[in-house]
Amino acid sequence: MNKFWLTFGLAFTLSATITAQDSILLRTEKAWYNKSFEDTGVYGVNTEKAHQFLKDNNRKPVELIAAVLDGGVQADHIDLKDNMWVNPKEIAGNGKDDDKNGYIDDIHGWNFIGGADGENVDGDTFEKVRLLRYTYMPMFESDDANKNADNKAKHPEEFADYEEIKAEIQVKLQETNAYLAQYQMMKDALDQGFPPLIEEFGSKLVTEQSLSQYTPNENTMPALQFFAFIPKEYWEGMTMEQVYNELSDEFQGGLDYFNAQINYHYNVDFESRHIVGDDYSNKKERFYGNPDVEGPDAGHGTHVAGVIAAVRGNDKGIDGIAGNHVKIMGVRTVPNGDERDKDVANSIRYAVDNGAKILNMSFGKSHSPERELVWDAMRYAEKKGALLVKAAGNDDLNIDVDVHYPSNFDDEDKKVIDAVITVGASTPDAEVLKASFSNYGKKSVDVFAPGTEILSTVPHDEFKEEQGTSMASPITAGVAALVWSHYPKLTAKEVKEIILQSVNKNPQLTDISVTGGVVDAYKAVQLAEQMYKGRK
Repeated sequence: MNKFWLTFGLAFTLSATITAQDSILLRTEKAWYNKSFEDTGVYGVNTEKAHQFLKDNNRKPVELIAAVLDGGVQADHIDLKDNMWVNPKEIAGNGKDDDKNGYIDDIHGWNFIGGADGENVDGDTFEKVRLLRYTYMPMFESDDANKNADNKAKHPEEFADYEEIKAEIQVKLQETNAYLAQYQMMKDALDQGFPPLIEEFGSKLVTEQSLSQYTPNENTMPALQFFAFIPKEYWEGMTMEQVYNELSDEFQGGLDYFNAQINYHYNVDFESRHIVGDDYSNKKERFYGNPDVEGPDAGHGTHVAGVIAAVRGNDKGIDGIAGNHVKIMGVRTVPNGDERDKDVANSIRYAVDNGAKILNMSFGKSHSPERELVWDAMRYAEKKGALLVKAAGNDDLNIDVDVHYPSNFDDEDKKVIDAVITVGASTPDAEVLKASFSNYGKKSVDVFAPGTEILSTVPHDEFKEEQGTSMASPITAGVAALVWSHYPKLTAKEVKEIILQSVNKNPQLTDISVTGGVVDAYKAVQLAEQMYKGRK
């Protein structure tokens, strides 16, 4: 699933969108994840010192392709377009498979959740809903009562899972409808109360003093109550119109999210696969989709791509971690819902077959019926010399126990491959280092990396803070790309070991991850330099 959302009722946050014209100082202050732990006490990844070290040691980078397997990437974003991978053997828009790789016009990558006619999947169901519809309902809800009873007796584990999924869907839909009504009520109050406030305040900035001096009336009172929920740092110094716009976007996002849960995620009757037009039962089928790497909602993937390789030094936004020699390949894999195993497996294979050395996978789910397909693709990627970096997930679960797919441990709890790094999310607060939402696991989570208040690229040439292990993963992938592009004779396994051995350790993370530490790019390149000396 490609979204991480904090609802108003759980933990409201307001994140202002920043345009490319905002000051460099503002952008630098917001990029806490680049800070040096040794210099500031903040567990950033020490990006700038790493780049300076490479420059001082006269390390010249080679081009490296990092694939972003996600919901879509805006390839022409002002701070990404110069660092997008361009297929050198493909001619754009001629409707031909010039490089004979099986994919027509794949200039910046490929879209496995779109049809040949150009239509794209947007919303989709969760995997457990598909499991219920296509596997369990035929087993336990057929027209043959005797068959249902026999299957119940023969397959007790499946029946227990069936009952659990049905009960969860019922509860989730009840909760979602309640949240939807709450959001709609608040959005209505916002739309009713803010226009007169905007008119009265005009261009005056909102401060504690200006609010305390204002005498509300019956029309504006409901709107003023919003300020009681929101910490002042999120609205102080803005105009009332700016506050309204940010709140309106937040609530509309909530309405969209909960409507998607009702209409798509938990809707047993919904099916999107006809859009793709493949034979979904044919797990060996690989050549389907279209070249639209952006799709209908590229917010998540564009943010991920910018963390890794937004153009550095162009004074148009943020500086990506990896540097301008790292090129982003977009592979559209994840809808607004759960990704499908066939698409994940094909996305991995496409990426490595077309030159990607690092694959970022900021998605995951609790069920994976065709997980062997994904594991086979992961093994293929390792044999091709690639490194996979994936998000641990945002459920605050111990994934040693509650498996988060794609998992690097098979059904017998054996490691699938060595060339994968699983990443949890950390915060700038050294006293509470693990992000509250982040999954963890002494066996299953290798490292932690910054995953809250992460500023990066979003569609329409804008920049926004997001949070989740979806952000921690590309930070780690960016560090890996920085290392590998400057020390290209390293293997994927060696790059992984460098990342793991160079973390800044903290006792809070000892029992919830393999390394017990947060990624540090500066220490990583120092260690790579030591390993690399003497190699020809």
